[in-house]
Amino acid sequence: MKVNVHAVNFTVDRKLVGYVQERLNKLEKYYDKVVYSDVFFKLDNNNAKENKIAEIKINVPGDEFIVKKQCKTFEEAVELCADSMERLLMKRKQKVRAVS
Repeated sequence: MKVNVHAVNFTVDRKLVGYVQERLNKLEKYYDKVVYSDVFFKLDNNNAKENKIAEIKINVPGDEFIVKKQCKTFEEAVELCADSMERLLMKRKQKVRAVS
């Protein structure tokens, strides 16, 4: 799966990009028809501890799924997004199976 990582107003280190790539590749076992995914990292400008936002957009044939989470670290936000995305992809796979 092709993973595009975008950071808004800052640079992402390679370690985080590698983590994102590895985590999102695991999603292919839930639904293997994923075309590509975009990951957006943003910093919220408030003084709260949970100011890091990760947004994952996954494109599958005929549909697009978007999940957004805000946490203390980008890794934690990516993990929560990926967990939510797993559930969405499993539902999609069951829906496709029911139709065919």
